[in-house]
Amino acid sequence: MTVPPSALDAPCPPRPGETLDAEALLACLQPHLPELTPPLVIEQFPAGHSNLTYALRSGDREYVLRRPPFGAEHIKAGHDMHREFRVLSGLHRVYPRVPRPLCYIPAESSPLGVPFYVMTRVRGVILRTKVPEGVTLDAKTMHRLSTNFIDLLAELHAVDVEAAGLRDLYRGTGYVRRQVEGWVKRYRAAQTDDVPAIERVIAWVTTRIPEDSAATLIHNDYKYDNVVLDPADLTQIRAVLDWEMATVGDPLTDVATTLAYWVEQDDPPEVHAMSFGLTALPGNLTRAELLARYAEISRRDLREIRWHEAFALFKVAVIVQQIYFRYVKGFTQDERFARMGAMARLFAEMAQRAIG
Repeated sequence: MTVPPSALDAPCPPRPGETLDAEALLACLQPHLPELTPPLVIEQFPAGHSNLTYALRSGDREYVLRRPPFGAEHIKAGHDMHREFRVLSGLHRVYPRVPRPLCYIPAESSPLGVPFYVMTRVRGVILRTKVPEGVTLDAKTMHRLSTNFIDLLAELHAVDVEAAGLRDLYRGTGYVRRQVEGWVKRYRAAQTDDVPAIERVIAWVTTRIPEDSAATLIHNDYKYDNVVLDPADLTQIRAVLDWEMATVGDPLTDVATTLAYWVEQDDPPEVHAMSFGLTALPGNLTRAELLARYAEISRRDLREIRWHEAFALFKVAVIVQQIYFRYVKGFTQDERFARMGAMARLFAEMAQRAIG
């Protein structure tokens, strides 16, 4: 069943303080995209908490622009536009489920004052915190979608990194150890309060770091709101978005990050309150079922998955804390971010429970 147009992921007017100069942007882009003609209509995709995403429209042509968030110079990790553009450029040659990158504009040439890139727009449905208008998500649909979703993650981990020209993203063995050291540093840089739960998790993960299980392409933020569903069949995924944290490393870290965002029907109410998606709807695979399915498809050894789950929950706590840091420091006026401090604590407590 094809969903109504109102269910498609749609942009809206930019948030206050996050508008772009259409005339200057058009002049910058025309040498790279000569088909652009005035007026250039700019809207913003309101969801997302990290890099900012805009819809550009010129006549009947549509594009998507990605730029770092305001205040991102204080938190550099995860906001490297050139790296994200290069990952997409390589992936597009060997993997069909990514938007096509069109041009990258460095900071010195950018009318925005920061680097950005432009890519094609993939239209479809994105599942966020509410069921889109006019969409029915019954148990059969969610079971097929969640199964396809985890199968696709295994497929991502099987991408030929050499053919994509992304082998240089691999920094050798010790990926997991470097991740631990890096994420602890990120937390310290964005810390605003004393959170005992986070300190206990840091102490636990840093003294039990496992060896790398493998080296594959990993997305690092794979969840429902980063995939575009086919409007004609909501169980099929048309594109995977938001490659800002992609790299070559241990695939178990990727699986665990997905589990960290996956809320189940039986989870406590406070966990449902912070849910990032519709994973608790009837029919969805449980976290245990996701793991079993991934193990079946990928044939990977999951003995160290408990450590990875605890670390993934800590990483999400840090990501949320970085967003809260920007809000506390006044780098964004987005009121959605006011509750992020409490959410960071909640993820830290969940990591503690994962440790057991």
